[in-house]
Amino acid sequence: MTTQVETTVRSPEAYTLAHRAVDAMQAAAVWPTPLNFELWLHYLGDPDGTLGQEISRLLATGAPFTDSTAEMLAAEFLPRGRLSEEIRDAGAMLNRELAAVAGAIDKARESQANYGHTLADAVDRMASAGDADSLGDIVSSLADATRRIRRHTAALERRLESSNREVTRLRDHMEQVRRDAMTDALTNLANRKAFDEHLLRMCDEAESMGGSIGLAIIDIDHFKRFNDTWGHQTGDQVLRYVASVLGRVSRAPRIAARYGGEEFALIFPGETAGAIEAALNAIREEIASRALRRRSTNDDLGAVTISVGFGLRRPGETASQLLTRADEALYASKRSGRNKVTAAAHAVSDAA
Repeated sequence: MTTQVETTVRSPEAYTLAHRAVDAMQAAAVWPTPLNFELWLHYLGDPDGTLGQEISRLLATGAPFTDSTAEMLAAEFLPRGRLSEEIRDAGAMLNRELAAVAGAIDKARESQANYGHTLADAVDRMASAGDADSLGDIVSSLADATRRIRRHTAALERRLESSNREVTRLRDHMEQVRRDAMTDALTNLANRKAFDEHLLRMCDEAESMGGSIGLAIIDIDHFKRFNDTWGHQTGDQVLRYVASVLGRVSRAPRIAARYGGEEFALIFPGETAGAIEAALNAIREEIASRALRRRSTNDDLGAVTISVGFGLRRPGETASQLLTRADEALYASKRSGRNKVTAAAHAVSDAA
């Protein structure tokens, strides 16, 4: 997707695509911020791609396109290109460090070679020296050579220490970039990209090594009502509140992620269906137990409730199939009144 759009914006079609992006944002009442413009270029440049499909889905709901929505989409669908840029920059810096170290090592080798020649010459001169003055000259030259080699060795040590610090800094920076690329900016939970990778890897491991994998999909009930009534900043407050509860109960090896919009996901490795259902009901009850207040005005927002669907992975089941069953269970919770937890087996019993 990124390659296709980058090719287009460097071709005669770039101006047409840019005008289309601005017109489309205006038609959708989306502010033409730099991030939104980048998203719309990808959306229009590749409408059938994952980002294009997600933006189409969001626009179809009629919900306003907020800054937090744009940040979520960028974190989920654009990090690869940004991460690649960070990697290129870090690679260039690392190359410069390695070149400097290589230069310092070459100088040290040259100094060592010169010192060796000086020693060999001193041996020859001492063998033929006939008086104390001659020996004094030889000793003096050896002392000068020794001081030079010590200076070069000390310079090499300083260069290596500096490079070691820089490489450590680059490593830490790249680790932070990797974490940022896998984290939802609004909630600080794992983002959709990280969730997809975790679920796929865990399902593959469960298939090859055994063990259970539980998956829950969580949706905030009537979330659009919060946005329409109180505005999107308050909606973001609700999202952060729910995320804070999920993050607190999802200690490793559990994994909590923002799945998209007002939906979240929880992965439960190695837990039984009963333990998962009990944990999810505890989460549901905790979230509903607190009456939120709007930060800007202290207005009572009332209780927040969630609907949940979950399932245990069956032998041979792919990550996508498990996700579909958990999603079906979520909609069963919504159809039966919301604010409840439904197991996937109940949701698909008619098809079983």
